[in-house]
Amino acid sequence: EPPIAEAAPPNPLTMERPPESPISVLKTFIENENIKLQELNLFNVDAIPAEMKTIMIVGPQYDFSDREMQLLRDFWNKQGRILLLLDPSAKTPKLDAFLAELGVRVNDDRLMAMVRTGIEEIARVRDVIGRFLPESPITKRLADVRAPFVGGTCSLTLESQRVQVGGVQLQPLVQAEKGYWGEVDYNSDDPAKLQFEQNRDHAAPLTIAVSVEKGGSGDERVRVNSSRMVLVSNALFVQDSALTQDQQALDFISGSINWLMSREQMIGIAPKVPKTLTFSLDQTALRNLRWIVLVLMPLVPAVIGSAVWWKRRA
Repeated sequence: EPPIAEAAPPNPLTMERPPESPISVLKTFIENENIKLQELNLFNVDAIPAEMKTIMIVGPQYDFSDREMQLLRDFWNKQGRILLLLDPSAKTPKLDAFLAELGVRVNDDRLMAMVRTGIEEIARVRDVIGRFLPESPITKRLADVRAPFVGGTCSLTLESQRVQVGGVQLQPLVQAEKGYWGEVDYNSDDPAKLQFEQNRDHAAPLTIAVSVEKGGSGDERVRVNSSRMVLVSNALFVQDSALTQDQQALDFISGSINWLMSREQMIGIAPKVPKTLTFSLDQTALRNLRWIVLVLMPLVPAVIGSAVWWKRRA
């Protein structure tokens, strides 16, 4: 398969590997999908290599330069495929302007909700519970499944009618559960300001993931070369520390990548990622374990042997 990305190689002088990536599980997961990963630095190339049909951008912290944006636009216009996970805390006006041209406006807000934590206790949460929508082939098999999107998440406004005349099709993939709103004054420390205000904040439904396709047929049964993108307004939900046992995030990324690479027939519930099982024992548990290993385990066959010997002797 065409490459997507690659972990950084070790330092050739010290042979020390760089710090472990926070998305190491995701990288392993993608490789298990029979996809080669290859690192790409736009600063070092004159154009995105032709053999790279899909690129993955995870949580950019700084805006792209004019040159890098031109490389990205050229790649998109040549039927490129992009998986883009945004960090809403980063300021990327040039990247946001590119997305706005495609009909997706990245709102300067943060999703919040008030949840009841006790009989008379209510807390404000910023971790978002998202619901997968059934209309897209990416999320059809995850329809109405819920998944956590930890950390900051902003809302996306889709201007489908405006870009439809240019052959761009937008499809929401994930929406926040009921009860969330897009808080514009999210940096305030005043609890009175962190309340939903009708004419200021963004109300439900709140989209946090969308697919973008330019030049497609709109019919899953018809194969047409097109530019494709999956955009998510959260980059933390795929980090190792955020993945849940049910791995809905990995299933979603698997469906997104397979759709981007025109492998719709392979979209489904992805295989589980093996994880190392560890146990933590305190001093009491270690002492008990020592007695079991040194005394109880040898004593059991001794008792059984003695019983057999006594029975035969009798």
